Amino acid sequence: MTRRPPRIVLGTGNAHKVVELSAILGPLLPGVELLRSEGPSPVEDGDTFEANALIKARAAHASSGLPAIADDSGVVVDALGGEPGVFSARYAGTGSDADNRDLVLERLGDAADRSARFVCAAVYVDDEIEVVRTAAWEGVILDAARGAGGFGYDPVFAPLDADGRSAAELSADEKNATSHRGLAFRALVAALPEG
Repeated sequence: MTRRPPRIVLGTGNAHKVVELSAILGPLLPGVELLRSEGPSPVEDGDTFEANALIKARAAHASSGLPAIADDSGVVVDALGGEPGVFSARYAGTGSDADNRDLVLERLGDAADRSARFVCAAVYVDDEIEVVRTAAWEGVILDAARGAGGFGYDPVFAPLDADGRSAAELSADEKNATSHRGLAFRALVAALPEG
């Protein structure tokens, strides 16, 4: 396994995530072609972010024959006992980001403790190794959605390092520099063996 294989498949069908991962990984893996997975979407039935990320990367690797990178991420809200956690993308059961956000806001109500974090498990899988790195982005859940950028829970999440702005109010470069996904993928690439 070389650190920079010529092509790596991204184990996700989420178009927003493909754009974000390409922006994060492009500078870290110069000369590597990042491909969107064309294989079937696997059933993400793991009970941790790491387990689900490995399911996605293993499936992308198996269907493409190429090294694969994938992640699983979500928001963990302390006052909700860690929900939505690994169920973040399907929390409301409708497949709608807005519905998921609304359900978190509804269940949180006027709780004084609004602490939360985005968690990301990033993984690399090829024929020889599996590498996993995780990272968290600390913040709070806002009272209402703000901002037009990002996706998922970004409009209701205010990172502690963002001067009160929601993640959806950050530029893509600002977000990628400090986010859970940016941190996890930088750690992942740094952990890949040289050869």
